Amino acid sequence: MAELDADLDHIIPSSVLPPFWAKLVVGCVSLLCFARSYDGDFVFDDSEAIVNNKDLQADTPLGDLWHHDFWGSRLSSNTSHKSYRPLTVLTFRINYYLSGGFHPVGFHVVNLLLHGGISILMVDVFSVLFGGLQYTSKGRRVHLAPRASLLAALLFAVHPVHTECVAGVVGRADLLCALFFLLSFLGYCKAFRESNKEGAHSSTFWVLLSIFLGAVAMLCKEQGITVLGLNAVFDILVIGKFNLLEVIQKILRKEKSLENISMLRSGGLLFRMTLLTSGGAGVLYVRWRIMGTGPPAFTEVDNPASFADSMLIRAINYNYYYSLNAWLLLCPWWLCFDWSMGCIPLIKSIGDWRVIALAALWLCLIGLICQALCSEDSRKRRILTLGLGFLVIPFLPASNLFFRVGFVVAERVLYLPSAGYCMLLTFGFGALSRHTKKKKLIAALVLGILFINILRCVIRSGEWRSEDQLFRSALSVCPLNAKVHYNIGKNLADKGNQTAAIRYYREAVRLNPKYVHAMNNLGNILKERNELQEAEELLSLAVQIQPDFAAAWMNLGIVQNSLKRFEAAEQSYRTAIKYRRKYPDCYYNLGRLYADLNRHVDALNAWRNATVLKPEHSLAWNNMIILLDSTGNLAQAEAVGREALGLIPNDHSLMFSLANVLGKSQKYKESEALFLKAIKANPNAASYHGNLAVLYHRWGHLDLAKKHYEISLQLDPTAAGTKENYGLLRRKLEQMQKKDV
Repeated sequence: MAELDADLDHIIPSSVLPPFWAKLVVGCVSLLCFARSYDGDFVFDDSEAIVNNKDLQADTPLGDLWHHDFWGSRLSSNTSHKSYRPLTVLTFRINYYLSGGFHPVGFHVVNLLLHGGISILMVDVFSVLFGGLQYTSKGRRVHLAPRASLLAALLFAVHPVHTECVAGVVGRADLLCALFFLLSFLGYCKAFRESNKEGAHSSTFWVLLSIFLGAVAMLCKEQGITVLGLNAVFDILVIGKFNLLEVIQKILRKEKSLENISMLRSGGLLFRMTLLTSGGAGVLYVRWRIMGTGPPAFTEVDNPASFADSMLIRAINYNYYYSLNAWLLLCPWWLCFDWSMGCIPLIKSIGDWRVIALAALWLCLIGLICQALCSEDSRKRRILTLGLGFLVIPFLPASNLFFRVGFVVAERVLYLPSAGYCMLLTFGFGALSRHTKKKKLIAALVLGILFINILRCVIRSGEWRSEDQLFRSALSVCPLNAKVHYNIGKNLADKGNQTAAIRYYREAVRLNPKYVHAMNNLGNILKERNELQEAEELLSLAVQIQPDFAAAWMNLGIVQNSLKRFEAAEQSYRTAIKYRRKYPDCYYNLGRLYADLNRHVDALNAWRNATVLKPEHSLAWNNMIILLDSTGNLAQAEAVGREALGLIPNDHSLMFSLANVLGKSQKYKESEALFLKAIKANPNAASYHGNLAVLYHRWGHLDLAKKHYEISLQLDPTAAGTKENYGLLRRKLEQMQKKDV
């Protein structure tokens, strides 16, 4: 579009207009913005989607990726999130393999490179959207509207709302989806390289390839399928040259010449629309069948508006959410990793002042739509319609219009729609420049926006480097968000700062009195601090609010066991196992309860269940060995110990327990070897040296016994048993010396 490019002449210098240099500038700027995140940690959702996701590890068959959701759960499970993104998980698995483990640098570098590549592709995409399609005789696309496409690509590359997708590793789903989305669109454009006297016609191969790439985009993230809708809009407007204003005028004049409209006479267009519609429907049908049990079940705290009884209230809040998304595109300064849990209070009446925001949004949209459909300038109609299409169509899956989504606002879903916003903004700059004489002021405004956005990207990327910075950055944006306080509390608790963690957990519960996970974690800390009564009250309330909360039932059982309420504790453990059949930690705690009650057979059975479910459950193995040892079943204790070490050969606590059993069985040499191996693994364990000293004492190696008693007492001077045994040894050594004299 020569006119728009001429309007931007004073903003974009001609020296960077050749496609190679334009793409080089965009690529470098896109990497510069988010470079600070390259050595960040795994943060927020990265823990569940990557660190705790068994689908990344080599012992999980590759075929399982096609039956699991994004988080590693089976799609057929009622608790599955239903986010089916196997290709994204596959890239995580490749990252894990190439990095040799969970080293975040490799994961972050891939995200940075993907964003750089997408930003470069945007130069070509915007060139088509602004300038239309034109090919040389050799079939090469002409790079039209170079200034407009470069400016729009720069605005896209440096938009701060992209930080979550680029700096958060799980944002790769959005990046891969965007990559194949753009490739699908550009592939669809290649269907029109040939022309004849009847006008442009498509190559079926390129249309089918575009559908395939759209399906690939959907396997990276669900919204990828919307590219087929954008392709259809592009085909109708750009290739078919559809003019709604002309159609409306003919209808109003009651003309009978609608069949003369070029689009309606194009058999090629109808064929392409049929391919796109049938291909999209087929892909969606397969996707629905794969989901298995239907859509995921979200809770009210995830998306409170969708649970409102009144359809009017739901509609008002949905539109308010749209206005917030628009504001994040316009002014991306207030960014937050999570917008749920009371961050955005529900609008409950039309009298709420926030209704002004959605009124402003629709006034702007209606104005743009009127211009896009009714303007007499065909190029203006095309640019505005394609810009609105790119803004709205990829956003539709997150709009709550077709199904309930599990969030209120999510910055990550704006990655693709932001391209439409950047296109409209670039067009606006061109129009503003055309109608004002202060060209330098417009240039300064554009450069200022680019600079401020780059600065914001750098700052925000730094906040995504660690969970502590990320969670605390959200306090100023969403102080009413219970999840923000919960995550800060959890982070503090993991670092051992229980006092500060309690304060944030209490605030999370105050903000959301039904926040069962905050109650559970707070109850755990209070249990460890021996504040058992309050811990029991919190955990009881948590299971009352959510009866199937297995972890809270188990923790309640632990508290009740500590309060000597054994029957209630057993019932709580049994309830936890009822709701989570494969719960090794609960079986372990149930075994401890039975051991306290001297129900030894039941204890052994419970611990055995724990080890069956989790063969590396060291504590359960240890308790079995110790119980069998203490009840005189040395042969059985030895057998269990050898079985355990066969499964966990480097566990020094198991070596220690088995060494004790072997020592009592007078298998001194083997016992000594295990003690020494355990001490090598954990040289500062006083009990290891003390029990090895006892072995030497029995064995008659008194000098070695004396040496290890002394080491043990140096490590733990308060060990009464070791002191007593050391005293006996010293008296024996003194008596032997007297006899020698």
